[in-house]
Amino acid sequence: MALREHQRAGSRVGDRASRILGGPGGGRSLAIATLSTAVVLTALGLVVVTSPGWPEVRESFFYGPEFRESFPDILEQFGTNVQLFLLAEAFILVWALVLAVLRSLPGPVFFPLRLLSAAYTDVFRGIPTILLVFLLGFGVPGLQLSGVPSSQFFWATVSLVLVYSAYVSEVYRSGIESVHPSQEAAARSLGLTQLQALRHVVLPQAIRRVVPPLLNDFIGLQKDTALVALLGVVEAFRQSQIEVAGSFNYTPYVATAVIFLALTIPMTRLTDWLIARNRRRELARA
Repeated sequence: MALREHQRAGSRVGDRASRILGGPGGGRSLAIATLSTAVVLTALGLVVVTSPGWPEVRESFFYGPEFRESFPDILEQFGTNVQLFLLAEAFILVWALVLAVLRSLPGPVFFPLRLLSAAYTDVFRGIPTILLVFLLGFGVPGLQLSGVPSSQFFWATVSLVLVYSAYVSEVYRSGIESVHPSQEAAARSLGLTQLQALRHVVLPQAIRRVVPPLLNDFIGLQKDTALVALLGVVEAFRQSQIEVAGSFNYTPYVATAVIFLALTIPMTRLTDWLIARNRRRELARA
């Protein structure tokens, strides 16, 4: 006898509850998951608070008065991180798409463009971000070239754009290559040129498919905005260093981590939701 649809499928692929709780079971699974989580967290907490050095660590990293005093100043400077993130993201989205399109152009006539795009990707994915921030942030202003910006914020933004464009272009390219060639062939048969088919048929499908991995890259970008502190730009991490230097207490670092988590965790959950939605759509088409 044929199995019922839900018995054949089990928990739905991409179902958030099935992935977190480990399978169907309704309230019983939720209760077991809650209990096991509470046991694990309690055990970890006991290990930490009963360790010999916990009183000193608590005083140095989790001192309540210092947290309350430093948090507003760090939060205010976090606006610099957000500004840098939004500015870099706008350029990354456009420049990375240009690189991906250039690398996807067929035919021998476009070989030089494909070669330059591949070389760009290889170079800037291979250079550590922190190293490029140092090289551009200190090196270019040190040349004292007329008409060239000397702002360290500017060169920190350029560094992030160069590095993350290389990563994001590969994400775009994977999306372009995931579109079946028959899509472009059908567009060409309707009279569209190769560029028109790319713009109106291939790219819209490719971009929709790569939104979740793009968000993952931008979560990393948001965290890497803290690297501008190395150039002396006062942002959240640099402000926490100033607070630590004034109080000889490391709690401001924890306050900075809390602020970053407050932004990156919702972005991570949004990414998970988009991935699950894409999986449900793919199953619905199958």
